Amino acid sequence: MLLEKVRALLAKQLEIDPGMIGPETDIMDDLGADSLDLVELLTTLEEEYHIVITDEKAANITKVGELVDFLEEKLK
Repeated sequence: MLLEKVRALLAKQLEIDPGMIGPETDIMDDLGADSLDLVELLTTLEEEYHIVITDEKAANITKVGELVDFLEEKLK
């Protein structure tokens, strides 16, 4: 499941408990991620799933659920 994958990646990257991360979690505000953390996460996802996430799209993703929804749509 994509949510579990994103949760695991964020938890590892930010060194936090995966239990703190849910669909409504704001990546920057709730988890304390900065723009570099977000870029690293998106780059990892691009490499893992062989997709491209444009800067425009990335700018509109703030919550974990939005990222998961985007990935599900992109991977159809």
